[in-house]
Amino acid sequence: MIKKIQERIFPFIIAFSALSVSTSAAFYSISGLSKLFAGAVFAVIVMAASLEVAKLVIASLLYQYRKSLPLFLKTYLSIACFVLILITSMGIYGFLSAAYQETAAKAGSIDSQISLIETRRDNTKEQLSVYTGEKESINKAVADLRSGLANNVIQYTNAEGVLITTTSSSTRRALEKQLDQAIDRQTTINDRVDGLNTKLFEYETEIVEVSINNDVAGELGPLKYLSGLTGLPMDKIINYLLLTIIFVFDPLAIALVIAANFAFEQIKPKTKENLYGEVVKIQDKEDDGEDDKDNPDEFDWEAAESRMNIIGQNGNDGEHYEEIINSELGDELPPLSTKEIKANELKTQIEKEDKLLNNPSTSSWRQNKIKNERKNREGGEDLIKTY
Repeated sequence: MIKKIQERIFPFIIAFSALSVSTSAAFYSISGLSKLFAGAVFAVIVMAASLEVAKLVIASLLYQYRKSLPLFLKTYLSIACFVLILITSMGIYGFLSAAYQETAAKAGSIDSQISLIETRRDNTKEQLSVYTGEKESINKAVADLRSGLANNVIQYTNAEGVLITTTSSSTRRALEKQLDQAIDRQTTINDRVDGLNTKLFEYETEIVEVSINNDVAGELGPLKYLSGLTGLPMDKIINYLLLTIIFVFDPLAIALVIAANFAFEQIKPKTKENLYGEVVKIQDKEDDGEDDKDNPDEFDWEAAESRMNIIGQNGNDGEHYEEIINSELGDELPPLSTKEIKANELKTQIEKEDKLLNNPSTSSWRQNKIKNERKNREGGEDLIKTY
């Protein structure tokens, strides 16, 4: 019971999986094709949708009628299905590549912002380096001027021969003037150096904020990692990834559609055509397991003949069989076994065959077929032939 339920549910699971994969592939393909041909979006969507439906129908048609389709039509439909798979794959590639390009464009914009900030930072560093050198030079000049003021001593001997030590007022005024100018310049340079250091700090902070406050870094993080690991550019890595996806996506959808057709075909009851062109259901061997044990030597041919006459009187339909048996024979006859029923069927079929063979309108092909079937029965084969 559970096995039968599983057998009947599993084809629907396959069909649902095929439908979901096919629908998603069609959506990505239609979106990608509409982006490739942006000048006629609505027309492209209608065309691509109809082609997607036709592709699934062609796949089912080729499987269902694979034996009866003409060779030319089968070849054309196979080529058309393959080309439609390529078109769908191209649309999927366009959709995914457009999504990557959008993300890559955002990443490029952020990289440009960071590059611009870094350029400003580098210029500031160069200015800071110049002012730092000038600051060191002025600091040394200020120190020398102060030392000169401290050593501004003049010694001479007067008329009496006394050594007199004094300072030069003109030299002192010149040194003081130079010192004042140097100190003013030193103050200006110190202010500029402080301003440049502040700008450097702001630029570094801005770079960190731009790098952290974006979602693109997280999206492209794995690609950047693979790029660094393999030494390949991100464009090549994403191209290999897209090719892998498109070569699996739509072919898998077609394979699942064919698998769904196969699964539904398996749960249908098995039938075969008998000698008279009638389609009959094939019985499982388990149903006939006990009947094969019957002993043909103990077969009651008289009882079978009696029952056959009764059935024949009712148009071979067996109507009122129970009533006639009870009224004429009572309980003397046992219930019919499977061997007896088969014997009755055999006799009925032989009568039909005789009528067909004696009928002038019966074609020679039909007569030869009946004769061959009789030879097969004589050889121990079953009356029903499977086509």
